[in-house]
Amino acid sequence: MKVLLSIKPEFVKEIVLGKKKFEYRKSIFKRDDISSIVVYATKPYGKVVGEFEIENILIDKPENIWKKTKDYSGITKSYFNDYFQGRPTGFAIQIKDFKEYDIPLDLFEFDNTLKAAPQSFCYTSGGF
Repeated sequence: MKVLLSIKPEFVKEIVLGKKKFEYRKSIFKRDDISSIVVYATKPYGKVVGEFEIENILIDKPENIWKKTKDYSGITKSYFNDYFQGRPTGFAIQIKDFKEYDIPLDLFEFDNTLKAAPQSFCYTSGGF
């Protein structure tokens, strides 16, 4: 099973360039059979652009996550702090082997059961 994650285009660019090796989340999927993440670059781009395997998922206090991941965060510390403000726990999905699609796909091309992009994530059986 795969998860489709909505990620801002500026962060997708950092993932493609290999500068961002962690995707931060306030909450995370509950299923334990998720092995890969499909990346949807949010509007204004609005395309499914690639996917990656999950290397690891860190679950910890945000300040500890930052210490462990800051060199490959792809974001500023102030953005990180704002994102996790007031949260006792955060999640960092470690990106392994990002594969960019040759041709980005519209949501319905990727998975015809999806009517709209998820706010955060959704389970999907679409793709390759």
